[in-house]
Amino acid sequence: MTTILIILAGAVLTYLTRIGGHLVLSRFENIPPRVEAALDAVPAAVLTTLVAPELLSAGPAEIIALLAAGLVALKRGMLEMFLTGAITLIVLRQFMG
Repeated sequence: MTTILIILAGAVLTYLTRIGGHLVLSRFENIPPRVEAALDAVPAAVLTTLVAPELLSAGPAEIIALLAAGLVALKRGMLEMFLTGAITLIVLRQFMG
């Protein structure tokens, strides 16, 4: 029962966080340029928080997969980047251990 309550509480808090941002921004007729610039930086900040810890504890397979995904990201979209990184990591972990 505790697990279900934790899952429900997480779902409610996630929903409130998402709807809260929408409600705040919907009050503006025009979003100020500084706010828009800050919002544009959020995906890169989130990606950094996901990738940086992995780099600190990564082995060769993880580093090669991150480099491959980074190179693909320079020319292609997010889906291609993700797929390249994931497939590279899976293949390298099979052969490198």
